Amino acid sequence: MSDRREELFARIAKNWRFASLGAILCAVLGWFLLTPIGEKLAHWSYDIPFGLRGVVYPTEAVMVYMDEPSHQQLGQFYNRPWDRSLHATLLNQLTAGHAAGVVFDVVFANPGPDPEADRKLAEAIKRNGHVILAADLRTGGYGDLQSSQGVQAFDTPYDPFYDAAEGRCGSDAVYPDGDLMIRLHRPAKKDDQISSEAWMAAKMLNAPVTQNPSNMFLPFYLNYYGPSTTIPSVSFYKVVLTNDQAMAPNFFKNKMVFVGARFFTKYSGERKDEYPTPFSYWIKDHQFTCGVEVQATAFLNLLRNERLARVPASVEYAIIILTGLLAGFGLTLLRPLPASLTALLLIVAAAVIDYFLFAYFHLWFAWVIIALAQVPLAWIFSVSINSVQLYVEKQLVEQSLSLYLSPKLVKKFANNPKLLKPGAEKQLLTILFSDIAGFTSISEGMDSDDLARLMNVYFQSAVQNCIHATDGTVVKYIGDAIFAFWNAPDLQNDHSYRACEAALRFRNQDAQHINGTELITRIGLHTGVANVGNFGSDTRVDYTAIGENINLAARMEGLNKYLGTRVLLTADTQAVAGSRLITRYLGLFRLKGFERAVGVYELTGWKAEEAASRELRARFADALDKLGQKDFTAAEAAFRHTLEISPKDGPCQFYLEQLEELREATLPEGWKGEITLKDK
Repeated sequence: MSDRREELFARIAKNWRFASLGAILCAVLGWFLLTPIGEKLAHWSYDIPFGLRGVVYPTEAVMVYMDEPSHQQLGQFYNRPWDRSLHATLLNQLTAGHAAGVVFDVVFANPGPDPEADRKLAEAIKRNGHVILAADLRTGGYGDLQSSQGVQAFDTPYDPFYDAAEGRCGSDAVYPDGDLMIRLHRPAKKDDQISSEAWMAAKMLNAPVTQNPSNMFLPFYLNYYGPSTTIPSVSFYKVVLTNDQAMAPNFFKNKMVFVGARFFTKYSGERKDEYPTPFSYWIKDHQFTCGVEVQATAFLNLLRNERLARVPASVEYAIIILTGLLAGFGLTLLRPLPASLTALLLIVAAAVIDYFLFAYFHLWFAWVIIALAQVPLAWIFSVSINSVQLYVEKQLVEQSLSLYLSPKLVKKFANNPKLLKPGAEKQLLTILFSDIAGFTSISEGMDSDDLARLMNVYFQSAVQNCIHATDGTVVKYIGDAIFAFWNAPDLQNDHSYRACEAALRFRNQDAQHINGTELITRIGLHTGVANVGNFGSDTRVDYTAIGENINLAARMEGLNKYLGTRVLLTADTQAVAGSRLITRYLGLFRLKGFERAVGVYELTGWKAEEAASRELRARFADALDKLGQKDFTAAEAAFRHTLEISPKDGPCQFYLEQLEELREATLPEGWKGEITLKDK
């Protein structure tokens, strides 16, 4: 847990500037979209939960539609008002059916062509006693009730009807949004003297919300129960024709009945009174609902106390801005995959929270701004920033790894962040140390810039042509020396052979000179277990290896100076790689800092070069054998006999010098030719 916390703090410290920018961008976007510019997203926030909730079937209201079949069955013209005696008959039927009330979404503003029909309708209205008539809101006209601005007026019912209804009339006005969907219902405005049909119907049934008169001026969002015809309905003609048997008993009893056109609000030739609903997205068979059903829906919302409300603007701004800040800041701190999963989780959370508020508290907020704008922006910003960072980091990793590894291994391990993290593990390695013979005296008096240039050329050739060519890992440069190893970080079954090959490549390079002197590279090789990994402080680490076997490889390189050789390897390396190369056994040595005697071999060449050194190796082996038997006189003769083949052979000269000391020394019992070196 502490490691994760530290990693989180590290990412915050590293990316807080980008994260802050992402937070600001998402918060500003949210604030911007809460203006009318983001109205469409707000509309979707209102619409979508209805599809998730499904259809609800209320029973407190009934629709009577003046629909196409009623036009045909009753012989009414499409371009004229209906015969008002039909409305009278309908009303008498509803009175007989004990309807709780009747709302006519039909404007009877003027006397009809048949006075007798008007009389019958007025009598039917009075007989029922619970009728609400429609008042039509029109702009720039003249009516009985003029608004204070003088530009809006209501066409109120014809006086005999108005009086018969005892003044009960309601506005049939609806207020569609730009996409023609009616979301907000306004029962009345402060300067209106007529409230909506829905409010009047709810007041007639003494709905609790109507007990406070000020509620009449509070707009609310419609809580649609389903697509068109969700509210129980019947065609006008089925109620009027007494011989129709389709009506169920008590169909209208104690119900509020809304009467209106299914396709037209007034009479044929005027605009269709049809509007989409939130269910239009989900149910294709009933795309539109009519104005009278909108009024009935508003009535049911008031009666059942199921009105929807948008959260207060201040709260909504706080939600959107805070979410933008958190999403923009938080996602920027995450890598692309976790950021994608978190973004998806945030979108789902916003939808779930809104639905919970919608279903249980009849509240909604503009959550789609979060889901389709802020979170996607935060995600895109996060992925973009992190992708760029990952690219840069990868380049830096490759640049760092290129200091150690060959180009092939750099590509293999560039995506392995473990190589740059502190930590080590035990690993079998073949270790190489190289050094330039007599470098101090060769470089003495040289200009430092010239020396640096020449050494860069030397190191470039040594690393590229020898170590990296065999996929070795360069650990560091120590003055004129190189420390490298094989079998880490990439496991190599033939690591000992690769190291020997690199050593032979050193030997076979074109000669390089400093101050006219040829550079001779001496190399020591050893195979053994070491701790390999990143070592250092919290702020700086080096990929390296440590342990006794590293020191032994370094001693092998130094032993070249005594033996006059160029490449030495221990018996541990020779045992693995010797069968594929030509080596010469040089004896047992006790090196400074090591108790056990180490078998030492000289790497002389490739297998194909075996014949060139066969006689030399045979004579030298014979000389060593005599030395191990303490037959120093015979050993001296054998070493001198070997020099006849190679007069400058360093190991022979070394042993001839050692023989003088060995003759005078007291050798332990069981001595087999071990040479003890007191210097490194």
